[in-house]
Amino acid sequence: MGALRAGRAGDARASVWARLAGMCGFVAAGGAIGTTARAQLESAFAAGPGEIAWTTLIINVAGSFALGLFLELMLHAGLDTGWRRALRLGCGTGLLGGFTTYSAFVLEIDQLARDGQVASAAGYAVGSVLLGLAAAGLGLATVQLVTRRRRRHAAGGAR
Repeated sequence: MGALRAGRAGDARASVWARLAGMCGFVAAGGAIGTTARAQLESAFAAGPGEIAWTTLIINVAGSFALGLFLELMLHAGLDTGWRRALRLGCGTGLLGGFTTYSAFVLEIDQLARDGQVASAAGYAVGSVLLGLAAAGLGLATVQLVTRRRRRHAAGGAR
């Protein structure tokens, strides 16, 4: 009997590790796509020395909006289990996490400061964070607005 319980416990642990590995795979695949897209854009539209990296700013703001939109949509889709969790991890954490970039953002601020552009570095840092928060909030609000209008329309109260 004890061997049977030990076998079941081992099977349960193996199952947990298999699920975890699968979820990590979703994050890695999404991250590879998002990171590649960002790298291509930053390579095509690179900032010069002492210039604000507008490409990174636009990527981070657009990614923040997309993440707010996506997470609010996922919230309305149901519980964060099964395929919804896989989608959230692959698209939210992986794709959009790889697309947006905190590391390049910090390096660009450091480079601006080292080039003597301290005011630009500070403005870029503060502006990026505020714009990112506003964009994420706009993404959330967009889904909430559309959802309210759909409910109102479905209830016969369309205007």
